[in-house]
Order: sequence, then structure tokens, then C-alpha cells
Amino acid sequence: MRVASDMDYKIVFASLETIQEHGQALRPVVSSFTAVFHHYDFDAQTPGNGYRTLVKVLLSCLLHIIHKGRYIVSNYNSAFFRADHNASEMEAYSSALCQLRALLHLAQRLLNDNEYGQLYALQDGDLSSRFVQEYSSMHKACFYGRCLGFQFSPSLRPFLQTVVISMVSYGETFGKQQSGLGLAALSLLTSGKYVMDPELRGAEFERITQNLNMQFWKSFWNLTESGFLTGFSRIASSPVQINLTLTVPPVTLRLPLASDPRLTATISPPIAHSGPGPVHMRLISHELRVGQESEELLSYCRDDPPPITASQLPWVQKQPRSPWLLIHFHGGGFVAQTSRSHENYLRIWSKELNVPILSVDYSLSPEAPFPRALEECFYAYCWALNNCHLLGSTAERVCLAGDSAGGNLCITVSMKAISCGIRVPDGIMAAYPATLLTTDASPSRLLTLIDPLLPLGVLTKCINAYAGTDSPTVQPAVESSSLSALGRDTAVLLGDLTQGASNWIQSFLDPTRTTGGARSLLSSQRSYQSDESDRTPSLTSTPHCGSDSDYPEGFKPLRSECLAFVNPTSCPIIRNPFVSPLLSPDELLRGLPPVHIVASALDALLDDSVMFAKKLRDMGQPVSLTVVEDLPHGFLSLSQLSKETEGAAEMCVEQMRAIFQQEDQRPALRKRPTLEETDRSSSPSAVMSGTL
Repeated sequence: MRVASDMDYKIVFASLETIQEHGQALRPVVSSFTAVFHHYDFDAQTPGNGYRTLVKVLLSCLLHIIHKGRYIVSNYNSAFFRADHNASEMEAYSSALCQLRALLHLAQRLLNDNEYGQLYALQDGDLSSRFVQEYSSMHKACFYGRCLGFQFSPSLRPFLQTVVISMVSYGETFGKQQSGLGLAALSLLTSGKYVMDPELRGAEFERITQNLNMQFWKSFWNLTESGFLTGFSRIASSPVQINLTLTVPPVTLRLPLASDPRLTATISPPIAHSGPGPVHMRLISHELRVGQESEELLSYCRDDPPPITASQLPWVQKQPRSPWLLIHFHGGGFVAQTSRSHENYLRIWSKELNVPILSVDYSLSPEAPFPRALEECFYAYCWALNNCHLLGSTAERVCLAGDSAGGNLCITVSMKAISCGIRVPDGIMAAYPATLLTTDASPSRLLTLIDPLLPLGVLTKCINAYAGTDSPTVQPAVESSSLSALGRDTAVLLGDLTQGASNWIQSFLDPTRTTGGARSLLSSQRSYQSDESDRTPSLTSTPHCGSDSDYPEGFKPLRSECLAFVNPTSCPIIRNPFVSPLLSPDELLRGLPPVHIVASALDALLDDSVMFAKKLRDMGQPVSLTVVEDLPHGFLSLSQLSKETEGAAEMCVEQMRAIFQQEDQRPALRKRPTLEETDRSSSPSAVMSGTL
């Protein structure tokens, strides 16, 4: 074991001095936030907003530094003390603290400039532009290396590290024409170096999240659609009697008006961008119910030949139709995934709630931008109301559920039902929904600088794709019929996951695997960037550099040599109320069913949930907000990884159960508004819940 050198001690002492300086400067800033926390919460029972989150992340970073400092003091004379490793850890957290200080300064500007109680700078274009500019130039690699996931529950950090290692290895092999075996072998060789060199991993992840195009993200996220992962998920999750993929042809539907059932409304099939086309869905049911075995339903089945249904098995008992129906819209940033990669929790929901679930596989952007996905989801909702008898339900109670982009679609589908005058669902369960598809600055949006699952560069790519401003310039993402491509992707992922997980464990068991020593952050960046300039000469840099003049005298954040290109969301469509429900006029939201929002305190979209819940509450609309602690965006898909994510997923189930069991208090439908929605823009691990 290498003995600690003078350089190691100098790095540790320099880091401690820097940390002390930042801590003293941050004390008044934190005090100013804590004095006004409660003004930005949904209510007194639901503490949660971006300002609280930033302070929580800062305290988490300081806590890690304190623990590391105590460890060094107690063990530096030990024969097994890893001097270079601990020196690098202190240096990394010192860098992270510096960047967090910059984020809190930006948040303080938001606090001073925004209207009282407002979390978003909706009218301050200069402040939002400054936010994008700072993101483009600030150093972020320290949050993806040794400090990766420090703000989240400890049980999720190994998973996050495996995801990041997989992503950077996949990014290195992305676009190379090789067989599945060749790609897997190549990723085995590349992923190990990212485990042993956290600084290299962080720098490469920063490059990927800032500058790779939408096709990469679609391809990587769609790895969750692979046969291996979905097959494993089915084995690990609850068994179901019915799991059918359906294709509904584009025919005109007629539904009774909610105000007068003797009259009907005509619902046209989806037509935006590509003309009339079918809508794809998946029916999941824990129990076989009347109607689900019918020839009429099987005629919609996409599988050829049709699968063996539970009705053909003599020992399966058929149950009566359920009075409930759950309609689900999956997440994926409007650009990736289908119901297949969300089956793990849908199967659990079907069992826990004893309800059939219809999950809609809407068309994805950028090939099918707004309003195609909304049209298909609304059409699927209407079709389900007309054909609930085929789905094993009488639809006495209908609940819409979705996460992230799916939560947005739950809200906008209900708004569209109101505008068309038809029956609205009995309730909405939206998990961490995106209600403002802009790059407007907010305290929680500042977290996109450190979030490994939802960086601002990726968020803006998804928003621009949905708005139709990011037209596809490459081949569409992997389809289910493209077996060879999917096999290559699966091989890459298998190699990354296996190597990443095993090397992560070995890096702790065998200290000699840690490389890189206690090199300075700047020198490692320059060394890496010199290599990158040869390998990726086509990367585009932002024309603007961050300005240090607005920061306190004597302080400036670390700047990245790998500048990001972020295309601000300036298209008028993003302010359409059916794209960004938070910007909807009250008339379009009045009449919504009870909305139950489950958000995460560490999610960059937290302020979306808080502000939308407050907007509905101020209108007198029934709404509840539940904020869970220590979990990232997308925790529903991670529900089987830890007790914390399982508990958060159970909170979603409880909200849906409350919708199904509530007394019928549907208000009389108001007069239908006139609007044009398509191409015109409208001018903790504790859980705390608040309900109006």
C-alpha cells in the first residue's frame, strides 16, 4: 500500500481551506433561504420546493465532507489507508461544493427577482438565458465522477454508477458498425477504465450529456425495451393472466356528451403530421375477466399468431368485469420507451388494485411531434370508454396515471375531454409530471447541472423534439421489428452492466484498482480534453462563456473546457396550454378531476409539480401533492431496486386507490370553451402529503 505523500496532504489541506471558505460564504445565503422556505411550499403539511432542495443538496455535500474528514483523521496512519484515493475524494467534493455555491447564488437571484411565492422566472427572459448560459459553461464532471449520486439514497448509488458507466461506454461505441458480440466485447474493454478512473468517467459523461444528439438518447433509453431486460422484469414482477398488445384502427368514434347523454360528440382519429393512423396499446390484467377472452378483442391483437390466452387454460377461473379501469401513459421524455419497459410496475399495480390496465404506446418525437401523442392518447381514452366491456371493466370509475411525460399527457387528455364536452376521468395520478416544457429558470431546474438522469442538455433536446423544432436528421430509433439492431444494443448493455457492476465492487475490495491519484481537476480536464479534440473534432461549443462578474467578489465557479450547446426552447408551441399545462388559463383547467401528484424532492421537475398544484388549489380545484425524499426522477421504474423506491411507488398506488374508492362527486360540466390547440400558441425517504 502506498504511503501518503506530501502532495496528498497538501491536496487535503487545500481542499479543507477551500471548503471552510465556501462554508462561511454560504451561511448567510442558506439563512436567507430558510427564512422564506414556507412561502414557496404547497402547504404547511407538504414542505417541498426547489429552494429547500438546493439547501438539502448542499448539506448532503457538507455531510459527506465531514464524514470523509473524520475518516482521514482516524485512519491516515493505517497500513490500509488509501492516500491518493482519499485525497482525490476531498478534492472532488471541494469542487462540488464550489459549484453548489454558484447554484445557490443563482437561486438567490431568483428569490430576489421573482414575484412573491413564484418559483419560475416566467417573465424574466434575461434570467432564464443566464441560467442556460451558466449551464453551458460551468464544470459539471465532478458531479458524475467521485461525487456521483451523493444527494440520493445510498441504496441507489451503485445503480446510478452502473448506469453512468453503461452510458459512457455505450457513447464510445455508439454508431460503430459491429456485430452484437463485437460491441459487447468492446464495451467490456472500455467500461473498466471508467470505473478505475472516476475523473475520466465524469468528463466523458459531461461530454455525452451536453453534446450527443437525440438519436443517441433514444437509442440508449430504448435499451430498456430489449427482450432480455423486459424478460427479466417479467420474471421479477407479479405474474398476470392477460398481457396483450393491441392495434386500434383509425375510425371515427362517437361518445355521449357529459352534460346531456342524449347528444353525442364526434371524436376523429389522430391525424397530425402523418395523417390517420392506428393507435397501439397494451392490456394488462392480473385476473382474467369477462370480455378479455372475446374474439372481438383478439381481433385487435398485434401478435401473429395471437398468444395463448388465460381463457384457453382450463384451470384459470374467469372473473366478472371490474368496476374500475386504469389508463396509463408512459414516460420517456416524449421521445423514447413504450409500455413494455414500464411493465414491471404496471403488473404490480394490476395486482395491488385488482384492476385491468390499458397502457398507450403513443407515437414518439421527433418523428411525431406535438400534437400527435396527445391526439393518440385522447383517442385511446375515448376508445376505452366505448369498449370497456372488451377490457374486462364496466368503467364506473376511470383513472388516468402516468409518469413524467405521461403525467403531462394525463393532464392534457383530461383538458381535451373537458373542451370536447365528454366524460372526464374520475381522477389523475401524475408522478413527477412535466407541466412546463420550457427552459425557464427555477430553483429545482438548477439541479439539472448535477442530475445524472435529467441534465438540462437532455431536457431541452426532449422539449425541442416534442415541439417539432428538432427535426430528425438520422434514422428513426430502434423499432421492435429491428431484431438485429436490438440484439446489438442488448449485447452492449449486457457488457456494460456486467463489467460496470463487477468493477464497482472490485474498486472497493482491491484498493490498487484506483488510478489517477490525486491529480488536480484542471490538469485531468486538460489531459482529457486534448484526447477528445482528436477523437471528436465536430463537437459544437456554445458561443457564450459564463460571466463571473455577477458572483461575489473573490469567487468564481469552475468552468468546463467541454462547453455545451443548449438550444433554448423558444418555439411558441411550448407555451401552448396543451403542451405546458402550467401556463393554461383557468378556464381550461376548471373542471379537471381530482389531481394527485407524487413528486420527488430531488427532481429537477419538482417546481413543476409544486406550482401546478398551487395553481389548481388557488382555483378551488381538488388537488393533492406528495413529496418523497432522496429519490431521483423516474423512481417508478426503479421501484424494485430499493425499499425507498418501493415505498414511493406504493404512495402512487394509494393515490390511485383513493381515486377508485372516492364517492361520486363529479361536478356538472361547465360550458365547453372554444380553442385552437394544434399549431397555435396560447397568448423524504420520509413522505409528506398535503391535500386541499
